[in-house]
Amino acid sequence: MNTPVKENLIAPLSLEQIAQYEKDGYLVVRGGCSNDLIDAYNSYIYTIRSAEEIEEWAKPHIGKILTDEDRFSLRVFNPHLHDGFSLQMMKLPIVRGALAQLLGDEAVGIQSMYFYKSPGSPGQAAHQDYYYIHNEPNTLTAAWIAMEDVDEANGCLWVIPGSHKDGLLPHGRVKDKSEHEAWTDETEGADLSKQIPVIMEKGDIVFFHNLLIHSSGKNRTEDRWRRSYVCHYIRHDSEVDRDDLKKKISLEL
Repeated sequence: MNTPVKENLIAPLSLEQIAQYEKDGYLVVRGGCSNDLIDAYNSYIYTIRSAEEIEEWAKPHIGKILTDEDRFSLRVFNPHLHDGFSLQMMKLPIVRGALAQLLGDEAVGIQSMYFYKSPGSPGQAAHQDYYYIHNEPNTLTAAWIAMEDVDEANGCLWVIPGSHKDGLLPHGRVKDKSEHEAWTDETEGADLSKQIPVIMEKGDIVFFHNLLIHSSGKNRTEDRWRRSYVCHYIRHDSEVDRDDLKKKISLEL
């Protein structure tokens, strides 16, 4: 199950790491992406959003006149479909290799998101990715790259280890809109006292299962962002039911 399918794949994960992922539903790979590459991509995305005329695919669609704050507070959705640099960030060899080990076969990309998480921004309430992205057979996996140091102060991820084994929970309205984005949904019946923070350094990558209960807190700092590049993948033989995510992206360079 942990053997890459193609000879040109790297195998970055140890047997112990694979076992930890299967047990906990998530795995942090330290230093998976170089700081130089992260700096270049952060600068690149900043340039795109700071342009006087933002390209249509990169615009925040908020139904009102765009302010300077809006430019760098709202996510960039699916940049890999429009932009070569974003596509290459989705195809990082370490991500491709790790996914092949975790899924037992080649993965393909289906979604990407660049989050700014500016100071004061709310987080996302506890949820499971499968609730938003149904796929069969169920192989959906996220790779979440820390584009800078991430901790409890600037709104890190929180996870309930092992919760991916409990199946899909009902989701309802967000309970605390001062802490979490109001437009998202929240798991019902989860014991949130079991959540633990995922503290990451710039360049770390966390892989997590689509049924893992996870959330993020509000960015409580005054001068730190919490930028991240998050991609979702499925095994190549899986199918997604959402029309906007049906395009499968090969991870071969």
